[in-house]
Amino acid sequence: MIKAVRNNIKHKILFWKIPNLKDLFIKYGLPFFIILIVWEIVEDVIFPIIFLFLGKNYDPIFYTFIPASWIICLHPIAVPLLWSVWCYFRNRKDKQK
Repeated sequence: MIKAVRNNIKHKILFWKIPNLKDLFIKYGLPFFIILIVWEIVEDVIFPIIFLFLGKNYDPIFYTFIPASWIICLHPIAVPLLWSVWCYFRNRKDKQK
């Protein structure tokens, strides 16, 4: 358990290094880069705020999800899903022209 948490924290730190961000930008372009950055912000900032609000106003059990949202890494699932949605609507828009 501790090893998994340590690896996840290490992965999150390595993600924000400049060479890694440059490689992602060069490989996939600006739309993918924006989706990736926005998802990281949602995962690390917005989810804890939502869980804080739910813990305060609905049920205190949601307070336990605040640290879990920092430990559990969802971007391997969410970013490809958002990228495929972006590609679908982008291709659809191009076909209409």
